[in-house]
Amino acid sequence: MKFNVPSKTLYNYVSSVSKVINSKNALSILNNFLFSLEGNTLTITASDLENTLTARVPVTEAEGEGKFCVDARRVVDLLKEMPDQGITFDINDDNLSVDITYPSGNYSFIALNGNEYPSNENAADATERLEFTCPTEQIIKGIDNTLFAVGNDDLRPQMMGILWDIKPDAITFVATDTRKLVKYRNALSAPGVEGSCILPLKPATVIKNVFAKEQEVKVTIEPKSATFESPSFTFNCRFIKGNFPDYNRVIPTNNPYVLTIDRQSFLNAVRRVGVFVDPGHGLVKFKLTPDKIILKAQDNNFCTSAWESVPCDFTGNEMIIGFSAPYLIEIFGTLSTSDIVIKLSDPSKPGVFLPSENEADSELLMLLMPMTVSDF
Repeated sequence: MKFNVPSKTLYNYVSSVSKVINSKNALSILNNFLFSLEGNTLTITASDLENTLTARVPVTEAEGEGKFCVDARRVVDLLKEMPDQGITFDINDDNLSVDITYPSGNYSFIALNGNEYPSNENAADATERLEFTCPTEQIIKGIDNTLFAVGNDDLRPQMMGILWDIKPDAITFVATDTRKLVKYRNALSAPGVEGSCILPLKPATVIKNVFAKEQEVKVTIEPKSATFESPSFTFNCRFIKGNFPDYNRVIPTNNPYVLTIDRQSFLNAVRRVGVFVDPGHGLVKFKLTPDKIILKAQDNNFCTSAWESVPCDFTGNEMIIGFSAPYLIEIFGTLSTSDIVIKLSDPSKPGVFLPSENEADSELLMLLMPMTVSDF
């Protein structure tokens, strides 16, 4: 077997595919890439048994066909330091010795038998399969807006992922950890099918990083897994089992008091005041008045305190409410409009955070539970 490929092109693909490989694997062969040569296409596969990512790389001067496994870390590190030029892989089919050559160097090592690499292919009934094609932008925005709200409690595994609530006219992405909730609806394209699944954190991160430069993605959803396919990559991942909580039921429908505030000014103030919070709970107290909001934090353990005032527009009279500074920073860091609208009812009920204006074909809503405030 033999083929030639530009080193930087190959590096871009192997570095993307390597994102699936765990730092520690139950099977040592999963520390390797599976290289498969067929015609003038080299297929690179990486897997952790739950997720499998495949890249297709065009090659030249191809001779023979077959598959072999190479150490992923070694290949990535080598290609990262290699100058941008064509390199030749020469594989001995008998003993699987691999020679990588270019005009000023040669690297040799022994590969593993490609037939030993595990496959997670699972056949599903076509009637249980949902298929649709959508712009990559639609998926990336859904992941970007919800990823920070994914839970990490092993006792609530259904919340350790992003819910995809797929309707014929739009996709709604939802994530919650019981303290905060994000609901993002995007109608950039109409899937034309109806279904739902919970995408775990790792696959969501892989999709965000690997498919960012692709134009469109074909999505195939089966009972236990999903496949995302573009001209360059194919990614198969398992779902989280179970039912996601009814997110619509927890979103307040009657929050009569509206606070409008400059996003950057408020975010900077929370970051500064947040330096002085008690790290045990991160509480920042807020006193809301019609024209300004006062932020206050203190840590009695170290006798520190801070307060700031930020102009705002509040439709109520006066309210004292508490929120976690780290959660507020995440929410205001994710929202992108210059002004943010916060809808409130009373200090014990969740606040609804909205952009002042939604992007075309999308709706974004964030929910944050308040913290108990005894005095200001």
